[in-house]
Amino acid sequence: MKNYFLLMIFFIVLAVSSQAQEITMYKTFGGVRFERDTVELSTKQVMEILREKPLAFEEFKKAKSNYNVSSFLGITGSLLVVFPLATAVVGGNPEWGLAAGGAALILGSIPFHRIFKARALNALDIYNGRVITSRIKPEIHFGGTNARLVIKF
Repeated sequence: MKNYFLLMIFFIVLAVSSQAQEITMYKTFGGVRFERDTVELSTKQVMEILREKPLAFEEFKKAKSNYNVSSFLGITGSLLVVFPLATAVVGGNPEWGLAAGGAALILGSIPFHRIFKARALNALDIYNGRVITSRIKPEIHFGGTNARLVIKF
């Protein structure tokens, strides 16, 4: 009976520890990589795992929307840059305005990608139980003839 009880406690501890596995995010050159116990996860898999904690799931959904915008702008910009370059290589008359517009789209995708990384990291911190302490962010607003100091928590 004693062995049965110890075995039961062992399996309960094992089940709880297997549920509490952390998801980590590694920043790579072109994006991010998510891992859980040395197993690489896609963003869809991370979203399914984060459904357990609604606050983390909502934050990751916001991050995913920024990722989608960043991807769209980056791919569209790349196509607009490649098309005139290919035309120049073939010997035609390239439209360099398209290449400039594509470069602008690529540069426009960078802030969205940074926001994605920050929000995804915040969502994973919420999921992993690392509570982020609120930071005081003082903001100074000047308007008309008066000035005010706003402190956000």
